[in-house]
Amino acid sequence: MEPPDFTAADDDPSAAVALPALRRSLRAGRRQIGRSARRLAAAAVARKLSTLPAFQRASRVAGYWPADGEIDPLPALARAFVAGKACYLPVLCPQRDGHLHFAPWWPGAPLRRNRFGIAEPLVPRREWLAPRMLDLVLLPLVGFDMAGNRLGMGGGYYDRSFAFLRPGCWHRPRLVGVAFDRQRVEGLPRRAWDVPLDAVITERHRHLFGLL
Repeated sequence: MEPPDFTAADDDPSAAVALPALRRSLRAGRRQIGRSARRLAAAAVARKLSTLPAFQRASRVAGYWPADGEIDPLPALARAFVAGKACYLPVLCPQRDGHLHFAPWWPGAPLRRNRFGIAEPLVPRREWLAPRMLDLVLLPLVGFDMAGNRLGMGGGYYDRSFAFLRPGCWHRPRLVGVAFDRQRVEGLPRRAWDVPLDAVITERHRHLFGLL
């Protein structure tokens, strides 16, 4: 999960009104999805993700701990773990406020809650990885469009942490959004700080935007 809703990242005047309202609507919609439908969707996403070349090649795969109605990426991470890949979850970086590092995770790993109430692996800080050291990252999202734009919770944590991936700067890790199909929207603004996705996987579709 991402930290709770902060709107400071929405300082584009054209988006200042529209994006927070859209975010609230999409968050409410995903929270209404029933438990059985959630389990089936998470399993379908895991199956679709496992066929991506980027997943098959990856040695280090990161996901997130789901909350606020987010689709559960843990079945996909469990597949990665069984396949011998190192798996990670995001942790708040104490040295750089507003940035993420990634800590090792495995099924049954001990967890603790950070200051936002989000679960993080309880492991020594020396075992954390910087974002650049990952091969594939599964990102939570509130909404997405067919140009690879992602609407997050508004805190900007992922955009800041993966800013080095802006076009022409870096090529790894690959960023794959995971979502319910109903979170697709017609179009989102791409602002200067936005880092586009390489793909979005839903329970129904694989939307590929980059080279995977």
